[in-house]
Amino acid sequence: MRLKNKVAIITGGASGIGRAICEVFAEEGARLAVADIDAKGGQETVSAITAAGGEALFIQTDVSKEAEVEAMVAQTATAYSAVNILVNDAAAFEFGKVEDVTDEQWQRVFGVNVMGQAYCVKHVLPHMRSAGGGAIVNIASVSGFIAQPAFIPYNASKGAVLQLTRCLALDLAPDNIRVNCVCPGAILTPATERHRQFEGRDREEFLAEAASGSFMKRVGDPKEVAFGALFLASDEASFVTGTPLVIDGGATAQ
Repeated sequence: MRLKNKVAIITGGASGIGRAICEVFAEEGARLAVADIDAKGGQETVSAITAAGGEALFIQTDVSKEAEVEAMVAQTATAYSAVNILVNDAAAFEFGKVEDVTDEQWQRVFGVNVMGQAYCVKHVLPHMRSAGGGAIVNIASVSGFIAQPAFIPYNASKGAVLQLTRCLALDLAPDNIRVNCVCPGAILTPATERHRQFEGRDREEFLAEAASGSFMKRVGDPKEVAFGALFLASDEASFVTGTPLVIDGGATAQ
């Protein structure tokens, strides 16, 4: 019960890595606010947690809209009287070469992946400061520090998340608020399927190629990323801040 008596907001909790983080955090004793634009998936996450004996509520939220983020954080604080942990997992996936990406795609990917994270941090700060500290975990990606073909908007946004994490860690250290990020590699999620469809690839061939790129010769499971987020959110990581934790089976270690 490493998160007993902690209140955590997890964005993007409707599926994939976000849902896995919700489930692991609930198992470790946290009370959760699951925030996502996907109401059906978010409610399914909450139902699974409560059926297992955990405590969670769903708040439909578009993190690219600051007013919705502010309302979501306020609702969480009202329900649980605190906010101790924030996990910024909500993400938009936009791919393409620079000459092909539309202004709408640029606005969406940076609105969700960068501004959405900043908005969430901004509005949880008063609650974490009043509690004497807190932990923030941003979900970045190995795409933030490697080049990938026709990945311009997504990779640029995740590179921004890495720098956002470092700067927040510096600014918030005096408040005893730690800020770290997790950088997943190839993980089997709905986002992976969208990537495959974008490339028009055969599923088995696509996953085999993704697996071959890592030392472990397999694709990761969302729960393996969730355990990394758990460590960074817990008191076990009390002297860890400004750090990107890479979870990619060794794919970027070369």
